[in-house]
Amino acid sequence: METKPDNAVLPQNLEAEQALLGAILVNNKAFEKVSEYLKPFHFADSIHAKIFEVISKLIQRGHIADVITLKNYFEQEGSLNEVGGHKYLLKLADSASPLTNVEYYGQFIYDKYLRRELIATGYDIVNSAMEEDLDSDANTQIEQAEKRLFELSNQGDINGGFVSFGEALTNSLSLIEQAYQKEGKLSGLPTGLDALDAKTGGLNNSDLIILAGRPAMGKTALATNIAFNVAEYMSRAKESEVDPKNRGVAFFSLEMSADQLASRILSTVTQTSSHKMRTGELEESEFIRVAAGVRELENIPLYIDDSPGVNINTIRTRARRLKRNKGLGLIVIDYIQLISGSGNKKNEGNRVQELSEISRGLKILAKELNVPVIALSQLNRGVEQRDDKRPVMSDLRESGSIEQDADIVMFVFRENYYIKNEEPKQHAGETPEHFQNRVEEWETRIRKTENIGEVIIGKQRHGPTGTVQLFWNGEFAQFGNLIREENLPDQIG
Repeated sequence: METKPDNAVLPQNLEAEQALLGAILVNNKAFEKVSEYLKPFHFADSIHAKIFEVISKLIQRGHIADVITLKNYFEQEGSLNEVGGHKYLLKLADSASPLTNVEYYGQFIYDKYLRRELIATGYDIVNSAMEEDLDSDANTQIEQAEKRLFELSNQGDINGGFVSFGEALTNSLSLIEQAYQKEGKLSGLPTGLDALDAKTGGLNNSDLIILAGRPAMGKTALATNIAFNVAEYMSRAKESEVDPKNRGVAFFSLEMSADQLASRILSTVTQTSSHKMRTGELEESEFIRVAAGVRELENIPLYIDDSPGVNINTIRTRARRLKRNKGLGLIVIDYIQLISGSGNKKNEGNRVQELSEISRGLKILAKELNVPVIALSQLNRGVEQRDDKRPVMSDLRESGSIEQDADIVMFVFRENYYIKNEEPKQHAGETPEHFQNRVEEWETRIRKTENIGEVIIGKQRHGPTGTVQLFWNGEFAQFGNLIREENLPDQIG
């Protein structure tokens, strides 16, 4: 049997609503103290909601909002009687006093709203649990309940809706101002890779960033480097630069264990051979360096989930929970093809449709949590059959709607890997001198490309495409900033 809350006993305080409205009518400057978070639908009384909505419109248009202007507005609209008439507007203005604490009443009204929403959510959860739906098992209902609670805790209108162009422009200007004031003029989180940041503006909220490549190109290494760099930046950034609620990097490692990933990061940061760390062949000085590195890095807000075969719903639920409990500003997933399907019967047996559902889900997740999501992706073997093995956008086509859903598509490419596999072989009738020349040319190409990694930006919704070169250190699986020889300081002596 369906149950519903009784409106008569829902949390509300009409006197607080009256006092707040009255205070704003007497002094419009009081509106600034609550306008950032208080909206008309937060009021329990629909009349108060309507009055607050009109007050907001008048003030935002640069007009005075008082009893006279409100009376005039409602008369023209033909709704003066619906809001209690002229006498009720006078009563509201009279209910204010010079000691009215607008901020307190605003928070009080908002708290009552949250409690009403929480009660409504609770009843909905109970009613859903009572209905045995074959297409919605208990785990699905738990995920839906967590989603609603997360949305409620994130201080927003959980019903969504239209945003006016003016409001969107204001939000856009705020982002532009943040970028303008930041050192380096980045609008998003810095990856620690200057050439990449210069091309993309950093990692921007709500963006889905696909990082693709063939095996052995360094996808996981690059993603790990970026995840650590961002987490380290978050740990030392001021509150004005990174909100505490956004301090955290979630790394879903579907292929590598958390221990392996941590060891790889430790190897990179301490510049210690991962092979030596695994086999225990460390010298005393190296062990001391690694131990010191552990102590220094243990408070970095990087969280690793190495559960194999998780689906998009599980990733969404765990990311929401992490943001609510500890903070979250970036999600990294290694990699898309290892994410399980959601179990949707329509997509059973069709992996392309499942991948399309997954990529759409990741884009929705980025928007919902308002964080950048970096998702790694394998490329098909077509790359290997071309003379120029640099990936292009068409190499993603077999991956459903990944290309369509992504805001940025980046390919990792290391030419050195392929050059090493092209070792010259002496042709029949070829002179030793000619063969030796070809070997030397091959060795020169190896040396020139040994420490070069490329990130090819094949798509960027809000910026240019192109290629950036990075420094690559294979021993420590590390990508870094590339310093050209011409930029090095002159050596003395």
